[in-house]
Amino acid sequence: MSRESSAEVVRVVSIGGIGEIGKNCTVIEYGDDAIVLDCGITFPDASMFGVDLVLPNFNYLREIRHKLRAFVITHGHEDHIGALPYALPEFDLPIYGSKLTLGLVGVKLEEPGLRDQADLRVVKARETVAIGPFRCQFFDVCHSIPDAMGVAIHTPIGTIVHTGDFKIDHTPVDGVPLDIQTLGRLGDEGVLLLMSDSTYADQPGHTPSEAVIAETFDRVFNDAPGRIIVATFSSLISRVQQVVDAAYAYGRRVCFVGRSMERNVRVARDLGYLNVPDDAMEVDPRDLRNYPADDLAVICTGSQGEPRSALVRMANRDHRFIDLLPDDTVVVSASAIPGNEEAVNQTIDRLARQGASVLYERLLPVHVSGHAGQEDLKFMLTTLRPKFFMPVHGEYRHLEEHRRIAERVGVDAEHVLVAESGSIVELSADDISVVGETDVSNVYVDGLTVGEESDATLRDRRHLAEGGLVITVVNVDRHTGQCLTEPDIITRGFVYASDAEDELLARARDTVRSVVDTGDHADASPEHLQRKIRNALGRRLFRETRRRPVILPIVTEV
Repeated sequence: MSRESSAEVVRVVSIGGIGEIGKNCTVIEYGDDAIVLDCGITFPDASMFGVDLVLPNFNYLREIRHKLRAFVITHGHEDHIGALPYALPEFDLPIYGSKLTLGLVGVKLEEPGLRDQADLRVVKARETVAIGPFRCQFFDVCHSIPDAMGVAIHTPIGTIVHTGDFKIDHTPVDGVPLDIQTLGRLGDEGVLLLMSDSTYADQPGHTPSEAVIAETFDRVFNDAPGRIIVATFSSLISRVQQVVDAAYAYGRRVCFVGRSMERNVRVARDLGYLNVPDDAMEVDPRDLRNYPADDLAVICTGSQGEPRSALVRMANRDHRFIDLLPDDTVVVSASAIPGNEEAVNQTIDRLARQGASVLYERLLPVHVSGHAGQEDLKFMLTTLRPKFFMPVHGEYRHLEEHRRIAERVGVDAEHVLVAESGSIVELSADDISVVGETDVSNVYVDGLTVGEESDATLRDRRHLAEGGLVITVVNVDRHTGQCLTEPDIITRGFVYASDAEDELLARARDTVRSVVDTGDHADASPEHLQRKIRNALGRRLFRETRRRPVILPIVTEV
């Protein structure tokens, strides 16, 4: 179908973040103009062997490149800003966001050398910015990072409100609550479409305040006999501030460990969003051994079990500056992102084996979510009173639960649309519907490689992980097609060294020799012989082991 939209409708196209966690990226399109809300990544699950990051698919943006006017960013978490370094080389657009958000964006753009040419435009809450036919009005929301904002997009056909990630917190760490006054005014003026965060739509009640964490840290700092090591997201600046405040209250020095933690702390301090009361209380990681253990609090990365993070290096006894001690208290101040549970659990186990006391969410309230629970979602719906409602930011079950919440508070069931990433939604003054789909297949970052073609590579890696590798090397007479030497078979991850396995490999060699010596291969290409060896050896190994390794035949003509 045509990608052109008429001037009587607004198109809403999410190329990530609906029906999934992370990778948030949504296009708002009217006539010949479009803006992009957020541009984030998600992290690979356990099946994506070797993948570092997963990006939104930018194919739709490429199709409407001539319409694009700006990126509008709600806050500075990776699932909202992480893909910008990959998007900007293609789409050289201004980026609007709060001061801290753009500070974190700027740091991300430094490494690929994009910072100097990036057009970063700071906006404040309650400020309205005209971008083409859109008037974008920003408002404060509470989340687990300071300077988070929602945006009301005033279009020629009506107002669209996108909440961004939010919760209702009457005692936020940064002292900036949800801007209920602006929400009330928007509701009174009329909201055509509400797009609201659904991540915690299956959680009853209200999401607890960040103040709960301060009480927990007070207990931990009061009781801990040695060092306190707190692992959290490097962008969770509010949580970092709580640890710093607790350390100061108990006379401990703080040390920031981990590349992204050190980088984000520097930006937050420079911009005034993180306050370390006394500069003398900060310790360089290289100097930790010069201070008594009960004088230190370490704030580090690794709450998701990331392989190269500071906490995982400690768990693996591989950190340059920190060796765990029996009196250490380790606090994992985050909940595991879906898909990371195994890595987090393994990290906790390794820390515990070294004698450290490990505290995590199941033991103490060391983490609260930054997302709204059911009662908070009801408040947003009843305050804004939208004509149409579209849940966003969550897996499909979260979207469905949010739909039911909307209907319970009075939104017409026919005016609620549960879409998914890739749905092309058209909104008019009287209707909302899905009119098509666009490609949202994953784009993988694998080392320095970025592309969709990694799907085939991932299948091979999964096959290797499940079945192992069998390499067979055969020297063949160029003229007769017969074996010149006994075939050699090398395996990795397929069988263990034992008499039974030796016998299996001997039978496998017999199979390869039989394939080569039986029949007339004198005129056959090496590729043809390789296929025959692969098929025959694969059948034999599956019959004897019920496993399907990757088989790599190497035929050398002599």
